[in-house]
Amino acid sequence: MHHYEHFWLDPKFWVAVSFVLFFALLGKKLWGVLTGALDGRAERIRRQLAEAADLRAQAEQMLKAAEAERAAAAKEAEDLLARAREEAERLAAAAAAEAEAAAKRRERMAMDRIAAAEASAVADVRHAAAEVAGAAARTVLAETVDAAADAALVDRSLADLPKALRAA
Repeated sequence: MHHYEHFWLDPKFWVAVSFVLFFALLGKKLWGVLTGALDGRAERIRRQLAEAADLRAQAEQMLKAAEAERAAAAKEAEDLLARAREEAERLAAAAAAEAEAAAKRRERMAMDRIAAAEASAVADVRHAAAEVAGAAARTVLAETVDAAADAALVDRSLADLPKALRAA
């Protein structure tokens, strides 16, 4: 091992100095490149976080809007169902009233037919009774009245005619 009189004459000293200068110059450049890369990466991460926060806010807004729309749709469905029930009840009541009115009309028509049939039967009976009474009267008159009694009846009827006309 060789000792030099002054340390600057030693080649190890100059190797160390050049090593330090090399890393000082290169390190400064490398430091700038490394910090720039790290800063760029940090900026990208910040942008991604901001974008994620925006997307989350939009998603929350969309969720609130969807919940509001769902609630509105549910309310509208309940209203429609209530109106449908009311309409069905109204139609059922109207149908029942119409059926009752139709039944009453049919009953009234049946009663009218029965009354007409009764009136027709009574008229037929009266007509038949009148025919029987007329035939009986003819028979009785034919048997009991002779020409002299017939002339007396006609004379009495003619005499009562002016009095009957005045009364009418």
